[in-house]
Amino acid sequence: MSTVTSPSFAPGQDPMLRRRRTPLVALVGVAAVALGVAAAVCYGAGIGGWVLMLVMAAFLYLVGAFAVVNRIEGRRAARDRTWSTLIASAFILALVPLVSVVWTLISKGAERFDANFFSTSLNNIGARDPDGGAVHAIIGTLEQVAIAAAITIPLGVAAAIYIVEYGRGKFTTLIRFFVDVMTGIPSIVAGLFILSFWVLLVSPIYNNGQPQFSGFAAALALSVLMLPTIVRSTEEMLRLVPAPLREGAYALGVPKWKTILRVVIPTALPGIITGIMLSIARAAGETAPVLLVAGGTAAVNINPFNNNQSSLSLFVFQQASDASRFAPPRAWTAALTLVALVLILTVVAKLFARRNRISR
Repeated sequence: MSTVTSPSFAPGQDPMLRRRRTPLVALVGVAAVALGVAAAVCYGAGIGGWVLMLVMAAFLYLVGAFAVVNRIEGRRAARDRTWSTLIASAFILALVPLVSVVWTLISKGAERFDANFFSTSLNNIGARDPDGGAVHAIIGTLEQVAIAAAITIPLGVAAAIYIVEYGRGKFTTLIRFFVDVMTGIPSIVAGLFILSFWVLLVSPIYNNGQPQFSGFAAALALSVLMLPTIVRSTEEMLRLVPAPLREGAYALGVPKWKTILRVVIPTALPGIITGIMLSIARAAGETAPVLLVAGGTAAVNINPFNNNQSSLSLFVFQQASDASRFAPPRAWTAALTLVALVLILTVVAKLFARRNRISR
């Protein structure tokens, strides 16, 4: 009887590691050739600039890399390498705009990122005055977003809890439908709604019959924009909570309301906070509602319920359209400040959610 002997390998050596690998120098060579050919075609024939050259070089590299890897490792490895390259390229393309925005904000916003900008307002600042800051806009943004969050977060989370845990039938479907409709409402429509309802109808009641602009009216408009985002994100996070967690609490005799407060919400809290921060970021960057119902001002107004109030987004809009040569640097610094505020709030919220999760 004949026996079949298996090939012998060195001790500890995986047989899969013995297959041929494409050397890195070959891929680098393919990239160099692709870039050279693309440059010769684009600049030699004068048919395009560096953008077309990079696109053509990327296409030629994919074709050349596929041919080389297919020759050395086989068709399956060549397809895998091609798709890996496409995925990496998509990631880089998605990252380029973000890096560009951050770099532009930092490079142009650093010019006025000083103590004067964060300690003064534009009150009594002329077109030829290089000073003047945005403390009035920072105060307005913080107050308006805080009031909007205080109104919207409990309402949005409660609506999501009702939809997921209690809602049944047509009423729940109607709520979800209106939330979806509100998601697509333009910000200027929300501002017009608060202008026609609160500023023109309600504010004259307590202001001797005269309409009154205020930061609170801007907060109401921002609440309209924040609500659908909070409801939809919270609803999705609550639906991701495993059913056995609820069933285990019910089996121990825990009431439903306490199960929601002590089990369901803490489990979904990180995702809920992420949705809340997305809504806050959107509200902080809105300009049209603040312009329509708060009016804007160059002086500090710490009372959100009386007189005009500004915000960082409105400050950026006004300074970007100002004819003064000192206005654009203020606009860039205000934009950088707005992004930094949102980043700080997001980091603090994430740390809070992480601490809450660990403490459980």
